[in-house]
Amino acid sequence: MPQLPATPYPAEVRARLDADAKEVIARYPGSRSALLPLLHLVQSEEGYVSRTGMAFCAETLDLTTAEVTAVATFYSMYRRRAGGDYQVGVCTNTLCAVMGGDAIFDTLKDHLGVGNNETTEDGKVTLEHIECNAACDFAPVVMVNWEFFDNQTPRSATQLVDDLIAGRTVEPTRGAPICSYKETARILAGFPDERPGAVEATGGAGPASLVGLRLAKGEALPTARVVSPRAGQPQDARPQGAQPHDPSPSEHLSSHAHPSPDHRPSTSPSGTPNTSQQTSASDPEHPAGPTAEEGE
Repeated sequence: MPQLPATPYPAEVRARLDADAKEVIARYPGSRSALLPLLHLVQSEEGYVSRTGMAFCAETLDLTTAEVTAVATFYSMYRRRAGGDYQVGVCTNTLCAVMGGDAIFDTLKDHLGVGNNETTEDGKVTLEHIECNAACDFAPVVMVNWEFFDNQTPRSATQLVDDLIAGRTVEPTRGAPICSYKETARILAGFPDERPGAVEATGGAGPASLVGLRLAKGEALPTARVVSPRAGQPQDARPQGAQPHDPSPSEHLSSHAHPSPDHRPSTSPSGTPNTSQQTSASDPEHPAGPTAEEGE
């Protein structure tokens, strides 16, 4: 059904947003390019992109509300409804999931008493599952207001949300101490983080992310290799001081190189092993494709 026009901002709020929007638009050669930061700006006002906020963006940039809505609904960093002071996102994509992301998400749902995209009764935490946090080398990863918390466990994630609810200072693995969702939105709109020491605390890439860069520069990397444990010997039972060694034929670097019981090399009538190199062209006695007779 048709909706009534969006309620306008109060006069003092509108005057403040007009001044901020003018500063944002001045950064771009074309005003339309300022839409993304302006959406963050209105989100910093209400904690989400409301119909009032979209109407403001449309009017300010001479766009239709349909054009603004199309952008606001495309990007997941724009909320469409009110949420908590802290957006806690748990990566449940493949790698994080198998490393413990699913367990973390289930634990937080039970601990907070909320489901996906739901907010705690005190309005502090909104929990959501995220498809990818783009930090696979630190899996499993949790984000709070877009700041990274690496190598998490159900216990550490529980302590994290408890600290947020209690109002304690929470520092991410990389980045400045956590601020509120509205404050984060204003920073994303392009306004400086004026908290003392915040800029200096932003940090950089973690060691795991820099391995590829070190390789590209030709720097030497540690020679240790991960191999399967020897029969009857736990993987961490290597004698103290022993050096890593190249794997023997019975040791494999990954499960991809390990033949499963159902894929052991077969033997031809002449006793010659049928390896993967013996295709239909090189092994006429065992051509590829379906057999001629049923059951043969």
